[in-house]
Amino acid sequence: AYSGGTGVAVPKPLQAALGLPGFLELGIVYKAYMVALTIFCTNSINILAGVNGLEAGQTFVVACAMLLHNLMQLAGYAGAVPEYRDEHLFSVYLMLPLAATTMGLLVFNWYPSSVFVGDTFTYFAGMTIAVAGILGHFSETLLLFLIPQVFNFVYSVPQLFGLVFCPRHRLPVFDPKTGLLRPKDQPDWNLVNLTLQMFGSCSENMLCIRILAMQAACCGLGFYLRW
Repeated sequence: AYSGGTGVAVPKPLQAALGLPGFLELGIVYKAYMVALTIFCTNSINILAGVNGLEAGQTFVVACAMLLHNLMQLAGYAGAVPEYRDEHLFSVYLMLPLAATTMGLLVFNWYPSSVFVGDTFTYFAGMTIAVAGILGHFSETLLLFLIPQVFNFVYSVPQLFGLVFCPRHRLPVFDPKTGLLRPKDQPDWNLVNLTLQMFGSCSENMLCIRILAMQAACCGLGFYLRW
């Protein structure tokens, strides 16, 4: 059973905008939130997929952001408090090997891929990220790093819950005339297709780079809001 704290640190912009304290005690609501976060993280990387390098790439970017966050905490106040220090060290022990091994995988998974990741990797990566965030006690900061995944899930809800037709594979279309990817005539509701709609057709490699750049930018925004 979970016996840790049940409060969250409120990002500074929200403190000013909503008049909230710097630390908010949630009690049983926090435990329900942890269950929801675990389920979300386990599936979030799996549904933002379908492009060479995307699953491993987003895992690598998020793992590096979490690792940097832990190191910043350890260099500050948390490093002087044994309880907080141990929580962040545990998270480091998970994120360091995850980032390193995913970087090695990304070399072979990048376009044109010679190694393909499946559900096993995406579920493992999502669960590892969730565990590191929860037991490192920065689950609210983790959600800031996962803004693209949160948006992709919310945007995909109509298809995921059957409110509109959901095909077996929600992937863009390869145009043999141009050699580029383009959205379908009736595009699927996910971030991959939305990126093509907003920025135009592009190669699979460039599509992955655009989404990973968005992921890195959101991690940067997460640091800004958190610190």
